[in-house]
Amino acid sequence: MDFTRRNMNFSPLLVFLFAACTRGVFIEPLRPVTSQRSLAESATRLPCRYQATVGERVVQVTWYKELRDGTKEQIITAHFSDGHTEFGRYAGRMRLESDNPTANSALLIPNTEESDDGTYACRISTFPNGNFERRIVLTVWVLPIASLEPVVLVEGQSFRVAASCRAVGRPLPTLSWDTPVPGQVQNRTNEGGSVSSYYSLHPLRSMNGKRLDCLVRHPGLERPRRIANQLVVHYPPDATISSRTDDWFAGLEQAALTCDATGFPVPQNITWTWKGGALPDGATASGGHVTFGRGLRLDDSGLYQCAVSNDVGVAKADYLMTVTEKSQRKETLDSSTLIIIIGASAGAAVLVMALVVLLLVRHHRRRNKKLERQLSVKLEEVNNLSRQASFRRLNSAGSDPRTQSEDFSLLRSDSHMKNSQVSLERPIYRGSQSTLGGKWAPLGSLEAEGPGSGRPVVWHDEGDNARVSDLERDDPRRRVNSYQKSSNMSLVLDSGLPSSLLPLKVLPDDAAGPRDPPDVCEVSVPPPEENWRPPPSPVDGPEGEDDGGQSYRLSQALTNHFYYSNGVLRPRPHANAILLHPHGQII
Repeated sequence: MDFTRRNMNFSPLLVFLFAACTRGVFIEPLRPVTSQRSLAESATRLPCRYQATVGERVVQVTWYKELRDGTKEQIITAHFSDGHTEFGRYAGRMRLESDNPTANSALLIPNTEESDDGTYACRISTFPNGNFERRIVLTVWVLPIASLEPVVLVEGQSFRVAASCRAVGRPLPTLSWDTPVPGQVQNRTNEGGSVSSYYSLHPLRSMNGKRLDCLVRHPGLERPRRIANQLVVHYPPDATISSRTDDWFAGLEQAALTCDATGFPVPQNITWTWKGGALPDGATASGGHVTFGRGLRLDDSGLYQCAVSNDVGVAKADYLMTVTEKSQRKETLDSSTLIIIIGASAGAAVLVMALVVLLLVRHHRRRNKKLERQLSVKLEEVNNLSRQASFRRLNSAGSDPRTQSEDFSLLRSDSHMKNSQVSLERPIYRGSQSTLGGKWAPLGSLEAEGPGSGRPVVWHDEGDNARVSDLERDDPRRRVNSYQKSSNMSLVLDSGLPSSLLPLKVLPDDAAGPRDPPDVCEVSVPPPEENWRPPPSPVDGPEGEDDGGQSYRLSQALTNHFYYSNGVLRPRPHANAILLHPHGQII
């Protein structure tokens, strides 16, 4: 019994728990309160979908709009069996998206207005679980509507507004300016959800036509909206008179003047005067031009004036025309031609001089190069000759006569003199003396008989010998001649005999093939007596003493340089000996 009561007390709780576990869910929107944004004049969809469970059924769907005072306005109601009903000012403007509102309860606003901004509630009535609700906060944006009002400015006016830009939107747009012209910007927010911007500056004629654009920025726009505009600045005109020539002379055809005018607005009214009155006969004014249909005359001279005007002001320009009898251009042309000719001549002369200088420089460079080559060749030849002369001086002291080339060629040239020195046909002596005790004369001196005899004079003193030695050191040819005379005189002086008693005996000359150098010219003399000495020469005072000393030295030289062999007087071997050929040539 007690158990039954306890079961009856718990039965309502179990029914509630079962119903809570088996109720349906909202598929959209998922959260109880959501926010949504939409643009004015566009379609807006407010989602609401409830999915019932097994044993649960959607009976009715109702949409409400919550007002600012906390009350609710019913928009539309849909019953699963009675259909749907629209209420008040929303009828015809809002409708359900689906024909089966119990399955899809979304609300559509085809043309959204700014007044549709607010909070909407979707209520789902189910059986047996009751009512469930979702709330959506709708924000309606109004894209900006902007306009720009330009202002016509005049040069010289004070600082003022050049253009104004106004925009309306929700939320409020942001206005800015894009222009290269310096100025100041002033923004202002107006009642009713509009904003205005003003751009002010000092008007100048250089600003006319410059860019002054208004940029409108809004969250509903992907990029700023640009309203293009150009500044308009009016300024008075300027006038100038021009012509195709300044040479006015009598008889000139097709003469004309042109009035050039600038200003904004562009001047359209142009008038011409001459000397303050009408134009001369034959001159026609057409707009900004004055043309002469005839040749100019002297009386066409005078002051021509053009006047131009626009909405801002008037401008005038003057031109003084002076007509001459003859053209001034010919004289100017003649002087210009003369100057051109003189300049061309001077330029040609400078060019020719430059060319001549270049040719001379090139010629001297070639000549210098040629002289340098010749000088280098001569220097090389001189160096070669110096080396050859050095080799000859070294080889002249050698013992092998076959290695001595040019020095011996110099000796061959004096062979006639050597033959005369060693000749036994004529004695070489002074006075009536038979010995060779005389003194040597300076090198190269000849006997009083004349240069044709080819015999050297054998008289000179010790001082002369010293001077000759110095000359021999300075001149190689003199040194060679000294070797020659020393050797030749050795054959005669060392014998101690008169030259008439010294017959020559020569070796046979083998002309074919190589030969050994001959010993020397052999002199055949009779065997001397024992303890033989050269006879003393007569002495006459101090000069005789010198002759006696010289004879003694000759006797010593005979024993030092010669020896007897088989009745023949032979020279002793010596490194500097000079060999004589039988025919009088040096070997």
